[in-house]
Amino acid sequence: MVRKTKEDAELTRQRIVNAARKVFLKRGVSKSTLEHIATEANVTRGAVYWHFENKTEIFHAIREQVFLPLIDSIDDTLSPDIKNIENPLNQIEASLCNTINELNNNVEMREIYEIIMIKCEYVDEFASVLHQMLHNCSCIVEKLEAAYERAKTQDLLATTLSPHALALDTHLFFGGLLHMWVKDADGSRFRFQATDLIKSHMNLRRKQI
Repeated sequence: MVRKTKEDAELTRQRIVNAARKVFLKRGVSKSTLEHIATEANVTRGAVYWHFENKTEIFHAIREQVFLPLIDSIDDTLSPDIKNIENPLNQIEASLCNTINELNNNVEMREIYEIIMIKCEYVDEFASVLHQMLHNCSCIVEKLEAAYERAKTQDLLATTLSPHALALDTHLFFGGLLHMWVKDADGSRFRFQATDLIKSHMNLRRKQI
């Protein structure tokens, strides 16, 4: 019985998160209320408060649905221990392309990126969310820098820029590409060529042999 109750509670929590994603996508985060979310989830406001203290906590829960898997994917693709991938530049390219492929194939992921990038104002209670996002960005830059450092050690780079500068440049390039990818709703400008743009970005760094 206890296990069943926990399972029911988790299902209710997930239903609230899914409802919030739909509400945020439609109304924008600032114009959405817990009442809107409760109605969409077909639960009471009390049920929402049981699982989440406020709207910010719900936003964090939505964000974690894409950022935690993203961090795991970056860890996997950029790991120096991956077998059969000796070229760190190939690892970076694969990591970026994997994210684009996930966006192409995962509707939920696309919706969450749209909410994060263009449906939320990071002010007032959401200022802390922006701080956490910047922290995550720093972690990603560190992983990219380590990969570029390995590429430098292997004499694979066609540039004298430091691994840190290259990592920051790649992170900013990809962040900009993601923003434009999300905004390109009909796919006529950036979505169809996102992978090619990533490959061009990485080819600028490769030493021609």
